[in-house]
Amino acid sequence: MDAIVNAIAYLNGLVWGVPMLVAILGTGVFLMGRLRGMPIRRLGYGFRMLWAGRLSKEEGDITPFNALMTSLSATIGTGNIAGVATAVALGGPGALFWMWCTALVGMATKYAEAVCAVNYREVDEAGYHVGGPMFYIKNGLGPRWAWMGGVFAVFAALAAFGIGNTVQSNSVANVLESEFSLSPWITGLVLAVLAALVLVGGIKRIAQVAGKLVPLMAIAYIAAGVLILLVNAGDVPYAIALVVRQAFTETAAVGGFTGAAVWAAIQFGVARGVFSNEAGLGSAPIAHAAARTDSPVRQGVVAMLGTFIDTIIVCSITGLVIIISGEWTTGETSAALSAAAFGTALPGIGGYVVTFGMAIFAFTTLLTWSFYGEKCVEYLFGIRAITPFRVVWIIAIPVGAVAQQYLETVWLVADTLNALMALPNLLALLLLSPVIVRLTREYFATRV
Repeated sequence: MDAIVNAIAYLNGLVWGVPMLVAILGTGVFLMGRLRGMPIRRLGYGFRMLWAGRLSKEEGDITPFNALMTSLSATIGTGNIAGVATAVALGGPGALFWMWCTALVGMATKYAEAVCAVNYREVDEAGYHVGGPMFYIKNGLGPRWAWMGGVFAVFAALAAFGIGNTVQSNSVANVLESEFSLSPWITGLVLAVLAALVLVGGIKRIAQVAGKLVPLMAIAYIAAGVLILLVNAGDVPYAIALVVRQAFTETAAVGGFTGAAVWAAIQFGVARGVFSNEAGLGSAPIAHAAARTDSPVRQGVVAMLGTFIDTIIVCSITGLVIIISGEWTTGETSAALSAAAFGTALPGIGGYVVTFGMAIFAFTTLLTWSFYGEKCVEYLFGIRAITPFRVVWIIAIPVGAVAQQYLETVWLVADTLNALMALPNLLALLLLSPVIVRLTREYFATRV
């Protein structure tokens, strides 16, 4: 078993090495340049379209608002709480700076993904709108490239059981066991029942649940973080200066922190940034393809808000709280570090905010990744494969909740599959960039 784990770890190190980080950042930089900085310049317009699209009656299955909430439900959670903490614990405060850079260029990537998803989406046998990398590869690049869409679908369907299922149920089980001594079996069974009740309603039910739970929990988490930053307002400028300075200089060893080179800050900042906002992986456009809209560009500007909210807002709050609290020097990592930081800065309730945040966010992530997985399975095997997929998905939830000894291996496999998902998606975005630019220019030519 150790040999298998070591082999997977080695493969994971290869696929998430310099070439992959360059590919993800490079694609974002390229698209941002081709779009002439539009995602940043039109950020306010994106929020206006998000608000205007709450009650959209155009062609599609869910509102643009719920499409964004659905995609956010898959990204806000483990990455924002455990991912940021891991990045800072291993790369130092400077890792947060590189997460910001990843998010800024990732906005262009997420925009391009949603534009392609809506532009090349289809209607399946059940009458639902389906799209994502597999469809814009097949319909945008032509039959010769269809195999690459199949490759994406295989990797995404397998990755869903790791990052979107077992890892999430295990995270909830662990945090509830440590805080309330609740048996992982009970947690797993409750999650499975709740997920089954939601999944039977498909994307519309998932979107309704995400549209209510995600804003509620995100507001509570952000409010707690902002309160901590306001109480410690005098330390915020120093924390930001530390982030910027140590993004370009080595972080010295202090307390339980063993020190980190600049490359570690870049590597962990970029890798955890991508893990958090999923820009470039190709998962979010599967949700945005179901939006009620007749404009790929309008949904694109809504979609890019996901990266901004996820990383620039939520991850920044988590990272700054960890730095201000001083807990990053203790040697602690992952969600335990975030919980310790919030607990130290906001005694009494800070730790509970992280605990319940992890539970709610992990549950909504589990729901959304089920949808991502079933759309990939549907692409490969047709609509008849959806019900068997859902059954297996529900069974995997309690198994993941109790399988602590295999969690590290599951993380490694899921991380590797995420990288393999990104490759065909990034190539498709680069090849389809002329279409993305043309649609963008035509849309904004009639708007100030």
